[in-house]
Amino acid sequence: MSASLLDHFASLADPRIERNKRHELLDILVLVISAVCSNAKGWETIEEFGHTKLEWLRQFVPLANGVPSHDCIQYVMCRLSPVQFRECFINWTQAVKQTVGDEIIALDGKTARGSRDRANALNPLHMVTAWACESRLVLAQEATDEKSNEITAIPKLLALLELKGCIVTVDAMGCQRTIAEQIVAQKGDYVMGLKGNQSNLHEAVDDYFTTAQQFDFKAVPHDYTEEVDKDHGRLEIRRYWITEDLSTLPNPDGWAGLRSIGMVERECIQGGNTIRERRFFIASIPADAKRFAKAVRGHWGIENTLHWRLDVTLSEDASRIRKGNSPAMMTSIRHLSINLFEREGSKLSLPKKLNKAAWDDAYRAKVLFA
Repeated sequence: MSASLLDHFASLADPRIERNKRHELLDILVLVISAVCSNAKGWETIEEFGHTKLEWLRQFVPLANGVPSHDCIQYVMCRLSPVQFRECFINWTQAVKQTVGDEIIALDGKTARGSRDRANALNPLHMVTAWACESRLVLAQEATDEKSNEITAIPKLLALLELKGCIVTVDAMGCQRTIAEQIVAQKGDYVMGLKGNQSNLHEAVDDYFTTAQQFDFKAVPHDYTEEVDKDHGRLEIRRYWITEDLSTLPNPDGWAGLRSIGMVERECIQGGNTIRERRFFIASIPADAKRFAKAVRGHWGIENTLHWRLDVTLSEDASRIRKGNSPAMMTSIRHLSINLFEREGSKLSLPKKLNKAAWDDAYRAKVLFA
């Protein structure tokens, strides 16, 4: 946590009344973020980390009254404002990454399944995240009560971002006219997945490419590229077609900035079995197959690079932190941890970085304070 990070989070409002403030809010935040970056998973392990690393922590924050108890940590994290925390998070991230121009920004949601509170009939936290695919940074996040509310969360998330020169990718749930209009108004481009929620448009794009493929794309204006990956006896071929011919679409003028439609065919061969699937897209970009492929790959990357690491490495789905605002707060802190490790810049895997931060004081200081 660099001085700039301390500065960015110093503005957080403390939810406690004055007479209950035995530990400063920034002291607690530094403890929690340092512990999470050192592989701590719950309140008690965060407290244990504090006792073990008290002298190290005091190089950066006073902790004048020692280490707060795990009950105190939980109390504060349950009551902190996730909205205020995300504002601080966004401001810090923007300061770290001065420009996001020419980025692929993938928007996708993830449910923290362990956060469901059945006793109080509360749904699990669902967080929609903006992921900068090339910089490998979480840019912002917006919480919803459930996956179906992504449509309302995405416009709020977009409003927090600088989109000029970027391509925003969303899956079929976010393929909405109002979202396309907002992206274009913010001077960005979009690549949107198509499924049944836009049934007429999906059917028209499917018919277009099915017919074109039957005739080997003769007399069809298009651009094409393909990628081949072979690993551990598995062959995967991805084929990308994109065209600016919108003549068969129903009401193409109803989509702000719509310029092209695309198809991706994925063929996977393993052990004598072949799986083939096709996916369809609308886009505001020109018919440039390599750029289209980069955008589609980037969107797949949020699942493989961010969500997988949250679940497998940071154990988000296994977390039983459920009370109050703490699930949203801890998801944001996990996002912050990933950004800190990405900024550190070494080629170690995230599990190795977490382990190294746990036992190497100098490395932890470099990640958090350099």
